[in-house]
Amino acid sequence: MHRRASLVLLNALSLSRLPLAAVFIAVTDLRLRALLVVVAAATDFLDGWIARHRGLATRWGALIDPVADRAFMVTAFIVCLLDGLIGPVELLLLLLRDIGTAIGFIVARLRPDMRAIELKARMLGKMVTALQLAVLLCVLLYPPLVRPLVALVALLSLASVVDYTRAVWSKRQQLPPSRPVPRIPHGPTRAPMNSARK
Repeated sequence: MHRRASLVLLNALSLSRLPLAAVFIAVTDLRLRALLVVVAAATDFLDGWIARHRGLATRWGALIDPVADRAFMVTAFIVCLLDGLIGPVELLLLLLRDIGTAIGFIVARLRPDMRAIELKARMLGKMVTALQLAVLLCVLLYPPLVRPLVALVALLSLASVVDYTRAVWSKRQQLPPSRPVPRIPHGPTRAPMNSARK
């Protein structure tokens, strides 16, 4: 029971980034928005640290955490676009990794031979997330650093997508080959072979 309660609290901590995203939309003060970014980053670090050090990592939690991250990040960047703080090209470059991994996730779930693959966060992906948070803070507090950081995010995003694709393909190669279902010859005028001998 204690473990179950801990998992509920841990997932609630991850999901707290969803209301933070809603608050980000509602407020207009840049410093308050920057504070929300810091709080979101803190919850991301905290839920990951607790899951690892207390043995609470689960497949469900591994899905909730990145979804909550992406929801907050994408919302914040779109709000910044609508407020004229970043341009459409910058938004596309900032979300390049997210678009690539989303496509990869959908493909992996649609293909029966890849559904058994457990998709985990990669180090390059974590670096991109950290840089995205840094870009958000600079957009809100120090715009001169935005362009060079966006360029760095774009480069690391491309590397992250390649790394993620290679990791998934490597796991696909390690899966045992699926066995074809044996077909029993039959037809309207011919009984199965074993029954013909009886």
